[in-house]
Amino acid sequence: MKKVTLTSVLSGLMVLVLSGVAMASEAAAAGGVTTATALVYLAAAISVGVAALGCGIGMGTAVGGACSGTARNPEASGKITVTMIIGLALIESLTIYGLVVSLILLFGKGV
Repeated sequence: MKKVTLTSVLSGLMVLVLSGVAMASEAAAAGGVTTATALVYLAAAISVGVAALGCGIGMGTAVGGACSGTARNPEASGKITVTMIIGLALIESLTIYGLVVSLILLFGKGV
């Protein structure tokens, strides 16, 4: 069951990704965006999307672990909260790195 769901989700994502490239190549034929520029835009979007996805999963796991740790030992909630907030800030910095990469791709000399 899970394999069928994963396959259908990945197939849907590939259709979305490839349709953007196909439309960009049609626009290039009409004198619009080139295929290389469209791929740079696609790479910029994917870099932010993957970074946000991974960091969101990491943040969810961290908050879940902090909540279960606080539930087991309420006296240590202050230390757990401080450690969790520092960890969340470091996780969030990874998303910002993905944003910086996408901005370099979009506004770099290559485009």
